[in-house]
Amino acid sequence: MGRRLNQPAKGEQAVLSLRIDFADGKRLGPGKVRLLEAIAETGSISGAGRAIGMSYKRAWDLLEELNSMFVGPVTESRSGGSKGGGAVLTPVGQDIITLYRRMEKQSASASKAALARILQQMR
Repeated sequence: MGRRLNQPAKGEQAVLSLRIDFADGKRLGPGKVRLLEAIAETGSISGAGRAIGMSYKRAWDLLEELNSMFVGPVTESRSGGSKGGGAVLTPVGQDIITLYRRMEKQSASASKAALARILQQMR
């Protein structure tokens, strides 16, 4: 995985994180969105977990949480064959990634000057 989520990359002094806290106590943030992206990249829940340094159980628990949050499931299982089964994102899952990443970019852009001023105040 390299660096942890929400940690500045080399050359960055700070990174803005976006987490959405819903009225019912549910949350959507960088970890869950990264899990969805990893499932899209690897085609499996276990592969996604390995790719981002997350246990299969933790990945499964987060997916269950995501599935309970939205109008439909965020992933769909694919039954086995010669290569075994896997998982793919549903349109809902793909939309969540797209919208979250858009909000993240807009937030970072809108906060750029304020973040620079905060950095000036740091030791």
